[in-house]
Amino acid sequence: MELIYSKGKAGRRGSSLPELDVPASNSIPCELRRKKAAAMPEVSELEAVRHFTLLSRRNMGVDSNFYPLGSCTMKYNPKFHEKIASLPGFADLHPLLPQLRRGGALTQGALAVIYETERMLSELLGFSHCTMQPLAGAHGELTGVMLIAAYHKAHKDPKRKIMLIPDAAHGTNPASAAMAGFDTFTIPSDAEGNVDLKALQNALNENVAGIMLTCPNTLGLFDPNVKEICDLVHRAGGLAYCDGANFNAIMGRLRPGDLGFDVMHVNLHKTFSTPHGSGGPGSGPVGVCEKLVPYLPISRVAKRSDGTYALDYTHRESIGYIAPFYGNFGIILRAYAYLMTLGREGLVRVSENAVLSANYIRVKLAPYFDQQYPGYCMHECVFSATRQTEKGVHALDIAKALIDRGIHPPTIYFPMIVKEAIMIEPTETESKEDIDKFIQVMIEIAKLADGNPDEIKKCPMTMPIRRLDETQAARKLDLASLE
Repeated sequence: MELIYSKGKAGRRGSSLPELDVPASNSIPCELRRKKAAAMPEVSELEAVRHFTLLSRRNMGVDSNFYPLGSCTMKYNPKFHEKIASLPGFADLHPLLPQLRRGGALTQGALAVIYETERMLSELLGFSHCTMQPLAGAHGELTGVMLIAAYHKAHKDPKRKIMLIPDAAHGTNPASAAMAGFDTFTIPSDAEGNVDLKALQNALNENVAGIMLTCPNTLGLFDPNVKEICDLVHRAGGLAYCDGANFNAIMGRLRPGDLGFDVMHVNLHKTFSTPHGSGGPGSGPVGVCEKLVPYLPISRVAKRSDGTYALDYTHRESIGYIAPFYGNFGIILRAYAYLMTLGREGLVRVSENAVLSANYIRVKLAPYFDQQYPGYCMHECVFSATRQTEKGVHALDIAKALIDRGIHPPTIYFPMIVKEAIMIEPTETESKEDIDKFIQVMIEIAKLADGNPDEIKKCPMTMPIRRLDETQAARKLDLASLE
């Protein structure tokens, strides 16, 4: 495809504007102005529209392709929710509009959405309150461990500087804990892919601040010892953090707060079917038990006795601001619509269908790909390409072959405790017919890897860009060529 920078001719314009009928003005200081005009392509409107439309057709997204991206839950986003988020009463609000004074009526609807979503999430997660401010899952993690740090500080227990992190946890957990000032200590998994209880008991001491447990974990497994893990950490004086990024598997089926967790984040941009990808947007609300409520970030939306809503900044023990304004409101609004559309029974069906889809794929592909931890999974199944590596075909080659066949690859090489990992998460939004097509493609690739491995290693063959150097592609971007 010819790039737009090589199209057009000098003087060609995509629009025409009338001559100015007021004096021209340029408020940019002279020293900041360009010495010469930017080398922009000079094209017509039609050429520009065709260029970007063709580019969009080359994108892989959940609206155009099967997208089983495990651990990141690329779930379909209902267009009805997009319509709600674009309503002028929400989309055109300025965050500095008054809450209760003159003009305050304009913001009451938005504040009510934030408040009601927070209450619904608190009930669904089994916690006293949530903060809606975190702007991503990892941002929610950081907020959660900051709350743990604030709790120990308030209880004059500064020696608790160790955060325990199972090796089947999400990869951002250690970074979030380190950013909050903790030292991290890894707890290994046992032979079944669950937390090694003996290793956990040996690690617990008076310096442990808590544990960050991904539930279900990145192997797609629900640890049957979750409650015992929380009890062990509590007896040692620590707190239990739940990474709720995989909440899609258990939504409506159980409440993590009832298992003994003190704090958790949940991703609206994954579990609650709001846009996700390309670095954003996102939202990672954090739920807390009663003893952590005093430390929640400000501001909080409060419902007043007269039924109106206002932002509350009067919490002296709060960890302060962790995001500008009130969180990613557009994502909260979509999640509110999702919750209201489905209701409790619908949320249960979501998790049931997500787990059913993953186990269906697991059973169908088991004869063709290895499983380090076989048996029932939750929302995602994890295979290994170790069998294929005997013929020189790696997980990366399988991912490239999927691209050639119109399927976005699942997560590969994660979790890192599985060699040549392929993590598949179909979610509940894919039909059985599309899942069956995916299964057949995976079987075809497995057979091709066995009989003609060199053919797999040439993929992708049908894309405008062929096989890249995975390291150099990230370090030396070339955005001006499709060679």
